[in-house]
Formats: sequence, structure tokens, C-alpha cells
Amino acid sequence: MRAVVLGGTGAIGGATSARLADAGWTVDVTGRDPASMPAELVAAGVRFHQIERSDVRAINALVGDGAELLVDLLAYRGADVRALLPAMASATSTVLISSRAVYLDPAGRHINGDTPPRFPVPIGEGTPTLPPAGDDVDPFSREGYAPSKVAAENAALDSGLPVTVVRPSKVHGRWARNPRTRTLVEMMLRGDKRIELAGRGTSIDHLTAATNTAALIETVAALPGRRILNSADPGAPSAEQIVRAIATRLGWEGTIDLLDDASVSERGAHPWQSVHPIVLDTSAAVRLGYAPVGDGLDLLTEEIDWVAGRVRSR
Repeated sequence: MRAVVLGGTGAIGGATSARLADAGWTVDVTGRDPASMPAELVAAGVRFHQIERSDVRAINALVGDGAELLVDLLAYRGADVRALLPAMASATSTVLISSRAVYLDPAGRHINGDTPPRFPVPIGEGTPTLPPAGDDVDPFSREGYAPSKVAAENAALDSGLPVTVVRPSKVHGRWARNPRTRTLVEMMLRGDKRIELAGRGTSIDHLTAATNTAALIETVAALPGRRILNSADPGAPSAEQIVRAIATRLGWEGTIDLLDDASVSERGAHPWQSVHPIVLDTSAAVRLGYAPVGDGLDLLTEEIDWVAGRVRSR
């Protein structure tokens, strides 16, 4: 069994590559910089290829006559997917990583909008999404990201190929490009005595462990099909629970100040702020046979330990 993972050195790509290699797969990953390739993946036999996502010819050559699985973590526009259709056609199963940011609430609000959305709890895959963006829209802008992801999803699903679109929530894990725990880990390790949390720390913004998404990808690899699946951890801890889990892991004994909603917005800001709960429904994945590796707070330790190691080594 052979897998090709485009963007395989980050949190989800790395976790997927490690899981598949451990299960006996031959795994090829692409990336821009060989220095970003985790040593653990090299030791596991994962092969790195310095290929840009835009270099479709090189990707087609890498996939070759076929692979059982193609995972694309780097498609941000419809054009990205359309350019890759020949490689996708050579794969038995393709997984396209999208985002929960595509969803619209009943009033037409979305996560990257100016007015906080109020989603049903939980959010199912059938929830309406933003209209797709054109290829001229910047997918790396706040306004363009989610519509561009919708366009990428549509291009993949409209191809008629066996593509699973995976929509994760707030991803955490080793090798994350911008780990959300970093600031708090830094504060605790340098000995800050107090940490403030806005909104009394009650906000809920669903976590997605990269290792859980990796388990989902392995599941759908054995079940090629055309579908959309949410990916999120069992349970949905509050911001306070997340911060206390970080404190427990690091042995931090300071005080967490739970600020009222009326406090200044910048004060007590944290990565899991949400006016209304954002929780993904993952029952469709479970019905396919997916079994999560663990819950969010337990698996968050992977990122905490990894970030703490990097902070201590500076």
C-alpha cells in the first residue's frame, strides 16, 4: 500500500504519514523545505520530496501509475484541484483537507465574518456553506479563505472521482505550523503568575487532534467514495478546561483569572474564543468505522510537549 501526502510535514500531514508508515504503508510526502521534515518521519521510513504544490508535473510523476491513497493538504482554490485531477484519477482514494470555516449559520453568518455566527449544535456536514470563490480570489485572505475552500471542495466532488473531503475544526498536534498553545506554554514556562481568560473561559470551539484526523484518513483510505466528513475530537472542552489541561501538563501553579464578558476585548484574548459554541457532528465518520485515538484534552499533550520542547531549546 502506497500513500502520497501533499504537505506531509505539518500537523495533519505528519500524523497521517506516521500512522500509515507504522501500519506498513510506503509513504511519500512533499514539502518546500527539507529542513521542515520531522526526524521522526525520516526514522519511520517516510520519504520526503521537495515539490511545490503548484508543480503539477512533478506531483503527477510522484504519483506515477497509481497510489492507494493521495492526501492533499495544500489545495486552497478550485484551480488547485482541477490541475491535480490526473494525479487524483491515478489514486484509488483521494482525501482533500478543507475546513469548518466553510459553514454558514441559519442567518447566513460564518466564522470569518464580522458578526459571530450562531450554529446549531452540533454542525452536520449538510449545513449550508458559503458560495464558492473564483480563481482570482486570494485564498489566504480572511474574506477569501473559506469561499476558496468551498471552490476546492466543489472541484474535487464534481470530478466524479472517489474523493473524501475532510473538514477539521481547530487542529492541534506535533509539527503544527502555528500551534495555538504556544503563547500559553511560553507564559507558563517563564513563570507568569496569572493568566487571564475573556468570557470567563466558558467559550467552546471544537478541537481536532491531528492524530484523530489521521485515523479518519486511514479509515476512508480503505473505503473509497465521494463524501464529506467532519473531523473533530470526542467531547468539546471549554477554553478554561483547555488552559487548565496545559497548566497540569506543565506543572504550572499560577492563577487563572476568568474575566467577565464586559472586559476589553484584547484583555484575556485566547485562541478558543467563540461567542456561541462551535461543535462539529462526527457521527457520519463513526458510521464508516472510524474510531478516534482519544479525546481532545488527552491528545493535546502531544502539542504541549512538542511546543514546550521547542521553547526550552531556544
